Amino acid sequence: MIILEPFTSEDFAQLIDWISNERLLTNWSGALFSFPLTERSLQWYIEDTNLKGDSDAFVYKAIETDTNRIVGHISIGGISWKNKSARISRVFVSEKGKGYCIEMVRSALRIGFEELELHRIGLGVYSDNISAVKCYEKAGFIQEGTQRDVLRFENEYWSMIEMGILEEDWRNLNKK
Repeated sequence: MIILEPFTSEDFAQLIDWISNERLLTNWSGALFSFPLTERSLQWYIEDTNLKGDSDAFVYKAIETDTNRIVGHISIGGISWKNKSARISRVFVSEKGKGYCIEMVRSALRIGFEELELHRIGLGVYSDNISAVKCYEKAGFIQEGTQRDVLRFENEYWSMIEMGILEEDWRNLNKK
């Protein structure tokens, strides 16, 4: 099982270790960070986060409860308290094929809809990240469109699939 806990400066070294090349950094953060990832840039990233009703971002580490190991990173950002909407972003899974992604996303959705009382959560995923698209669809996200060629990396353009889920959709998927 995966639980999400606030990402703090004590977690910087792990994330920096995972983000080992520029392509991985760009896939994880778009143009938000430059390579190499640093403690200084991460300090800025977590300033004023995780305060309900005040912050526009909640940043988490994902912990596997069986081993107590940190296995990923995820954030809920771009929060509009007025519109009750946000975006999941900067999803990083340390080990593929173990089901961490779906558990992390479901945990973030639970926080977003139950604790933060949001109405809509969206996300953007680069179109070549097929495993992430499948994970998000499995969690209940619906593809809403594609922004073509939104990012240029090493002379190639990346398109972004926009996805979203509404609170009602999430509640229907999670009826007990």
